[in-house]
Amino acid sequence: MADQRSFSPSTAIAVVVANMVGTGIFTSLGFQLMDIRSPFVILMLWAVGGTAALCGALCYAELASRLPRSGGEYHFLSRSWHPLAGFVSGWVSVTIGFAAPTALAAMTFSAYLSGLFPDLNAQLAAVVLVLVLTLLHCVSRNASGGMQSVMTALKVLLILGFCLAVFLLAGQHQPVTFLPATGDSELIFSGAFAISLIYVNYAYTGWNAATYITNEVEDPRRNLPLILFAGTLLVMLLYLLLNVAFLLGAPMDALEGKIEIGFVVAEGAFGTQAGQVMGGILSLMLISTVSAMIMAGPRVLQVIGEDFRIFRFLAAVRQGVPVSAILFQSALTLVFILTSTFESVLVFSGFVLGINTLFAVMGVFVLRWRRIGEDAPYKTWGYPLTPLVYLGITLWTLVYILINRPVEGLFGLALIGVGSIIYGVSRRLSGDAVKVSQ
Repeated sequence: MADQRSFSPSTAIAVVVANMVGTGIFTSLGFQLMDIRSPFVILMLWAVGGTAALCGALCYAELASRLPRSGGEYHFLSRSWHPLAGFVSGWVSVTIGFAAPTALAAMTFSAYLSGLFPDLNAQLAAVVLVLVLTLLHCVSRNASGGMQSVMTALKVLLILGFCLAVFLLAGQHQPVTFLPATGDSELIFSGAFAISLIYVNYAYTGWNAATYITNEVEDPRRNLPLILFAGTLLVMLLYLLLNVAFLLGAPMDALEGKIEIGFVVAEGAFGTQAGQVMGGILSLMLISTVSAMIMAGPRVLQVIGEDFRIFRFLAAVRQGVPVSAILFQSALTLVFILTSTFESVLVFSGFVLGINTLFAVMGVFVLRWRRIGEDAPYKTWGYPLTPLVYLGITLWTLVYILINRPVEGLFGLALIGVGSIIYGVSRRLSGDAVKVSQ
């Protein structure tokens, strides 16, 4: 019988899927079409991003198998590199890793809902959504996990229904071809492709979500590899299907530069009234994304609170739920909703999270060299090619962000620098060495 104190593998897969399918897929196509007008290259973007995510998931499965503790990159970097690296990773997670994407997902939810209710105060709707989900996740682990599974299943069904509706019921499909055309190969190796990959990689952010709740997953050393791979592969297939539906459902000119991609496609495919209704339905999908981030992120804060006296208040739990950490993260999320712009936060957070996962995946090489967790039941499939593919794709996008979006890139590096300073201060104030659980 399953341990009622643990999340089942299906719930953990739901967390992965819900964390990934959210803001990115329903907003980024409009930015990509500003520089890329080839349907084949657009699909290649999502295939390359999905390949990177799958490679990352396979590597994280080994990290979680060797180092089975909640906390994700914070725990992995603390053990494979140094407590400083882990703390900076945790600092990133505390400040933007979950709060900023949660805010973006809530803002996207309210933008889609506004299509159905034009007089709706979008900012207020986003705030109310975060508050309601925060309260629900503070109740108990069973209530939290059960709610997440149901909402994620609803999301997948809605996506499949939306795609089928576009394929079968749309008045007229756009005259596009998904076969390669002249000039596509040059475009794939261009700076425009690399910049667009930033948005795609952001959309895939969340494939590592199950590692944040490792301690609460049934038999994590054996189940996490399947959870991470299955969740990521499912999302990759959904993303490819959605982009085909988007490009068939509305003209590229109508999609270019738009945030509410799903609403524009629904309106173009089914008419204004039906499009408004579909926009409202699509907004329901984003509820599970906000919910999953409110569920997973605080587990990182909880582990940081366990390891650092200065953040001990974040470790407080009630009936196994890190209530203090949930409330803290949600408060930061509300700050982002009330003060931030959309695109700059997306690029900024995508850059910093990319650095986070880059060093975590490099940790696979470090752990093998240091022979930590040699009894792990899972080793990365395709090693060393798998981690090298992820590192190459991620490093490529990070370099192009620094070259083409230096403001966001430098702010990201500054955030990492501030985290390093706070680590030194917390060590001094704590008066003892940082405790990193073995």
